[in-house]
Amino acid sequence: LPYVPQVPTTALLGKVTATTFALERPCCVFDGHADASDSVWLAVAFANASAAFRNPPSRADVPPYKQLPTALSYMTLETAAAAYSCSAPSPSVLRVGSDTACRDQGRQDPCNGPLPSPGPYRVKFLLMGCRGPKAETRWSEPILLRRAVSPSSIDPAPPRRGSAVVIIAAILASLGAVLATALLGALGAKVWGSLCRRDLGTDAFIRRSYRTHHIPPALPQPLPPGCGCSPPGLCRSAPQPPAPCQRI
Repeated sequence: LPYVPQVPTTALLGKVTATTFALERPCCVFDGHADASDSVWLAVAFANASAAFRNPPSRADVPPYKQLPTALSYMTLETAAAAYSCSAPSPSVLRVGSDTACRDQGRQDPCNGPLPSPGPYRVKFLLMGCRGPKAETRWSEPILLRRAVSPSSIDPAPPRRGSAVVIIAAILASLGAVLATALLGALGAKVWGSLCRRDLGTDAFIRRSYRTHHIPPALPQPLPPGCGCSPPGLCRSAPQPPAPCQRI
């Protein structure tokens, strides 16, 4: 079949790890080739040994997971062919190497155990019936797993910085402090000058006085000599009220 298995191209958490990798599910690939009793297997082999892989003639001859270190290949993920049909609701990805239990129990049934090394690996899907293989896909491109970092290779001590870096950092810190001090000084002088101008204006207003013309009240003036009675019988005397004349 022309189908080529591949790792999903979309963003996926844990798409490739140190012991596992994800594959796109081969939906609609085997329609028209599979019967209801057929099953689909995944063959996994080291990339340099995929050309020497031979399809098993029956289910009893399927290479198991435990022989991977010596046979350089194995088969796993036995699934009913109907699960890969176009109408079957199923997850969009498969994960190779996700079963950690079967490695320790040593079971004889197909095991999807963790991959023992970074590889690279190549995979293909194989359709098998009761009489043996019926159809197969092409091999995938080489799939390289992530490499775990050995704890002994991690340096617990952080790298020391060179003297030049320390000197430059000290100079930059000093320049920053000088600039901050100058900025604060300029800001303080501006605020102080504003306050001083405000105080001077207030003192000038308080000390300023206005002297008004003082006009003393008018005192009564004595009568001039020879003041006699006027025909109407009143004496001229400035703010005093008129009084009757007296005859001498």
